[in-house]
Amino acid sequence: MKLLLDFLPLILFFAVFKGAEGQPDAAAAFATQHFGFLVQGGVVGPQEAPVLLATVVVMVATLAQAAILKLRGKKIDLMLWISLALVVVLGGATVWFHNETFIKWKPTGLHWAMALTLWISQAWFGKNLIQAMLGAELRLPDAVWLRLNRAWVLFFAAMGVANLYVAYHFTTSAWANFKVFGVTGLILLFTLAQGLYLGKHLPPDEEGKP
Repeated sequence: MKLLLDFLPLILFFAVFKGAEGQPDAAAAFATQHFGFLVQGGVVGPQEAPVLLATVVVMVATLAQAAILKLRGKKIDLMLWISLALVVVLGGATVWFHNETFIKWKPTGLHWAMALTLWISQAWFGKNLIQAMLGAELRLPDAVWLRLNRAWVLFFAAMGVANLYVAYHFTTSAWANFKVFGVTGLILLFTLAQGLYLGKHLPPDEEGKP
Protein backbone atom coordinates (compact mmCIF):
# COMPACT_ATOMS: atom_id res chain seq x y z
CA MET A 1 0.00 0.00 0.00
CA LYS A 2 2.77 2.43 0.97
CA LEU A 3 4.75 1.58 -2.18
CA LEU A 4 1.71 2.32 -4.35
CA LEU A 5 1.11 5.58 -2.50
CA ASP A 6 4.76 6.58 -2.98
CA PHE A 7 4.66 5.97 -6.73
CA LEU A 8 1.11 7.19 -7.37
CA PRO A 9 2.02 10.79 -8.35
CA LEU A 10 4.67 9.54 -10.78
CA ILE A 11 2.32 6.97 -12.33
CA LEU A 12 -0.47 9.52 -12.72
CA PHE A 13 1.87 12.11 -14.23
CA PHE A 14 3.06 9.65 -16.87
CA ALA A 15 -0.42 8.30 -17.64
CA VAL A 16 -1.99 11.74 -18.04
CA PHE A 17 0.93 13.08 -20.05
CA LYS A 18 0.90 10.17 -22.50
CA GLY A 19 -2.88 10.23 -22.81
CA ALA A 20 -2.94 13.97 -23.53
CA GLU A 21 0.05 13.69 -25.85
CA GLY A 22 -1.93 11.31 -28.05
CA GLN A 23 -4.82 13.80 -28.38
CA PRO A 24 -3.27 17.26 -28.02
CA ASP A 25 -6.20 19.25 -29.45
CA ALA A 26 -8.74 17.61 -27.17
CA ALA A 27 -6.33 17.99 -24.25
CA ALA A 28 -5.89 21.69 -25.01
CA ALA A 29 -9.64 22.25 -25.16
CA PHE A 30 -10.16 20.36 -21.90
CA ALA A 31 -7.35 22.22 -20.15
CA THR A 32 -8.60 25.60 -21.35
CA GLN A 33 -12.17 24.86 -20.28
CA HIS A 34 -11.37 23.47 -16.83
CA PHE A 35 -8.06 25.07 -15.88
CA GLY A 36 -7.93 28.22 -17.96
CA PHE A 37 -8.41 30.34 -14.84
CA LEU A 38 -5.08 29.02 -13.53
CA VAL A 39 -3.21 29.92 -16.71
CA GLN A 40 -1.83 33.27 -17.74
CA GLY A 41 -3.99 34.41 -20.65
CA GLY A 42 -6.63 31.76 -19.94
CA VAL A 43 -5.87 29.64 -23.02
CA VAL A 44 -3.86 26.41 -23.23
CA GLY A 45 -2.32 25.38 -26.55
CA PRO A 46 -1.99 21.82 -27.91
CA GLN A 47 1.78 21.71 -27.40
CA GLU A 48 1.66 22.68 -23.75
CA ALA A 49 -1.54 20.88 -22.78
CA PRO A 50 -0.02 17.43 -22.03
CA VAL A 51 2.57 18.63 -19.54
CA LEU A 52 0.19 21.19 -18.05
CA LEU A 53 -2.52 18.60 -17.37
CA ALA A 54 0.03 16.11 -16.04
CA THR A 55 1.43 18.81 -13.76
CA VAL A 56 -1.99 19.68 -12.36
CA VAL A 57 -2.65 16.00 -11.68
CA VAL A 58 0.71 15.43 -9.97
CA MET A 59 0.13 18.49 -7.78
CA VAL A 60 -3.24 17.16 -6.66
CA ALA A 61 -1.85 13.63 -6.21
CA THR A 62 1.06 14.80 -4.07
CA LEU A 63 -1.24 16.92 -1.91
CA ALA A 64 -3.56 13.92 -1.56
CA GLN A 65 -0.60 11.71 -0.68
CA ALA A 66 0.34 13.98 2.21
CA ALA A 67 -3.28 14.36 3.31
CA ILE A 68 -3.86 10.58 3.36
CA LEU A 69 -0.78 10.02 5.51
CA LYS A 70 -1.87 12.78 7.86
CA LEU A 71 -5.41 11.40 8.18
CA ARG A 72 -4.05 7.94 8.90
CA GLY A 73 -1.86 9.35 11.63
CA LYS A 74 1.32 8.47 9.76
CA LYS A 75 4.47 10.58 9.82
CA ILE A 76 5.15 12.61 6.68
CA ASP A 77 8.85 12.24 6.06
CA LEU A 78 11.14 15.11 5.08
CA MET A 79 11.45 14.05 1.45
CA LEU A 80 7.70 14.14 0.95
CA TRP A 81 7.54 17.65 2.43
CA ILE A 82 10.32 18.73 0.06
CA SER A 83 8.62 17.04 -2.89
CA LEU A 84 5.32 18.69 -1.99
CA ALA A 85 6.94 22.13 -1.76
CA LEU A 86 8.74 21.66 -5.08
CA VAL A 87 5.70 20.39 -6.94
CA VAL A 88 3.48 23.19 -5.65
CA VAL A 89 5.98 25.97 -6.42
CA LEU A 90 7.44 24.64 -9.68
CA GLY A 91 4.18 23.04 -10.80
CA GLY A 92 2.29 26.25 -10.12
CA ALA A 93 4.85 28.21 -12.15
CA THR A 94 4.58 25.70 -15.02
CA VAL A 95 0.81 26.05 -15.13
CA TRP A 96 0.66 29.83 -14.79
CA PHE A 97 3.48 30.66 -17.22
CA HIS A 98 2.74 27.88 -19.75
CA ASN A 99 6.36 26.84 -19.28
CA GLU A 100 7.31 23.20 -18.80
CA THR A 101 10.85 24.12 -17.74
CA PHE A 102 9.77 24.70 -14.15
CA ILE A 103 8.32 21.23 -13.57
CA LYS A 104 11.31 19.67 -15.32
CA TRP A 105 13.48 21.05 -12.54
CA LYS A 106 11.42 19.28 -9.87
CA PRO A 107 13.23 15.89 -10.03
CA THR A 108 16.59 17.66 -9.93
CA GLY A 109 15.51 19.70 -6.92
CA LEU A 110 14.38 16.54 -5.13
CA HIS A 111 17.54 14.58 -5.96
CA TRP A 112 19.79 17.40 -4.86
CA ALA A 113 17.77 17.89 -1.69
CA MET A 114 18.27 14.21 -0.89
CA ALA A 115 22.00 14.47 -1.58
CA LEU A 116 22.30 17.55 0.63
CA THR A 117 20.28 15.95 3.42
CA LEU A 118 22.52 12.88 3.48
CA TRP A 119 25.70 14.96 3.29
CA ILE A 120 24.72 17.59 5.88
CA SER A 121 23.47 14.97 8.34
CA GLN A 122 26.82 13.18 8.17
CA ALA A 123 29.17 16.17 7.86
CA TRP A 124 27.52 18.57 10.30
CA PHE A 125 25.68 16.37 12.76
CA GLY A 126 27.64 13.12 12.56
CA LYS A 127 24.48 11.16 11.75
CA ASN A 128 24.58 8.65 8.93
CA LEU A 129 20.99 8.45 7.66
CA ILE A 130 21.67 5.34 5.56
CA GLN A 131 22.93 3.58 8.68
CA ALA A 132 19.94 4.89 10.63
CA MET A 133 17.59 3.29 8.09
CA LEU A 134 19.40 -0.02 7.63
CA GLY A 135 21.52 -0.41 10.74
CA ALA A 136 18.94 -2.48 12.58
CA GLU A 137 19.07 -5.10 9.82
CA LEU A 138 22.74 -4.99 8.81
CA ARG A 139 25.91 -5.03 10.88
CA LEU A 140 28.67 -3.26 9.02
CA PRO A 141 31.89 -1.44 9.92
CA ASP A 142 31.56 2.32 10.34
CA ALA A 143 33.87 2.89 7.38
CA VAL A 144 31.52 0.92 5.12
CA TRP A 145 28.50 2.92 6.29
CA LEU A 146 30.41 6.12 5.56
CA ARG A 147 31.32 4.98 2.04
CA LEU A 148 27.73 3.91 1.48
CA ASN A 149 26.44 7.31 2.53
CA ARG A 150 28.93 9.09 0.27
CA ALA A 151 27.96 6.85 -2.63
CA TRP A 152 24.29 7.81 -2.28
CA VAL A 153 25.21 11.50 -2.03
CA LEU A 154 27.15 11.27 -5.29
CA PHE A 155 24.44 9.20 -6.93
CA PHE A 156 21.66 11.65 -6.14
CA ALA A 157 23.83 14.59 -7.19
CA ALA A 158 24.53 12.85 -10.52
CA MET A 159 20.86 12.00 -10.99
CA GLY A 160 19.99 15.68 -10.62
CA VAL A 161 22.48 16.56 -13.35
CA ALA A 162 21.23 13.73 -15.58
CA ASN A 163 17.65 14.98 -15.28
CA LEU A 164 18.68 18.47 -16.41
CA TYR A 165 20.69 17.06 -19.31
CA VAL A 166 17.70 15.10 -20.58
CA ALA A 167 15.32 18.01 -19.92
CA TYR A 168 17.39 20.46 -21.99
CA HIS A 169 18.66 18.17 -24.75
CA PHE A 170 15.65 15.98 -25.52
CA THR A 171 11.93 16.39 -26.12
CA THR A 172 9.44 16.62 -23.28
CA SER A 173 8.14 13.18 -24.24
CA ALA A 174 11.64 11.71 -23.96
CA TRP A 175 12.09 13.47 -20.61
CA ALA A 176 8.82 11.97 -19.32
CA ASN A 177 10.02 8.50 -20.34
CA PHE A 178 13.35 9.09 -18.61
CA LYS A 179 11.61 10.42 -15.49
CA VAL A 180 9.62 7.20 -15.13
CA PHE A 181 11.68 4.40 -16.65
CA GLY A 182 15.21 5.81 -16.77
CA VAL A 183 15.31 7.09 -13.19
CA THR A 184 13.62 3.99 -11.80
CA GLY A 185 15.99 1.71 -13.72
CA LEU A 186 19.09 3.61 -12.59
CA ILE A 187 17.98 3.51 -8.96
CA LEU A 188 17.38 -0.24 -9.18
CA LEU A 189 20.79 -0.82 -10.78
CA PHE A 190 22.53 1.34 -8.20
CA THR A 191 20.72 -0.42 -5.37
CA LEU A 192 21.76 -3.79 -6.81
CA ALA A 193 25.37 -2.63 -7.04
CA GLN A 194 25.19 -1.47 -3.42
CA GLY A 195 23.82 -4.87 -2.42
CA LEU A 196 26.73 -6.64 -4.12
CA TYR A 197 29.19 -4.31 -2.41
CA LEU A 198 27.60 -4.80 1.01
CA GLY A 199 27.62 -8.56 0.56
CA LYS A 200 31.42 -8.48 0.72
CA HIS A 201 31.40 -6.78 4.12
CA LEU A 202 28.63 -8.66 5.92
CA PRO A 203 29.62 -10.91 8.84
CA PRO A 204 29.21 -14.62 8.03
CA ASP A 205 26.00 -14.93 10.06
CA GLU A 206 24.41 -12.02 8.14
CA GLU A 207 25.03 -13.30 4.62
CA GLY A 208 22.11 -15.69 4.58
CA LYS A 209 19.54 -13.14 5.66
CA PRO A 210 17.08 -11.91 3.00
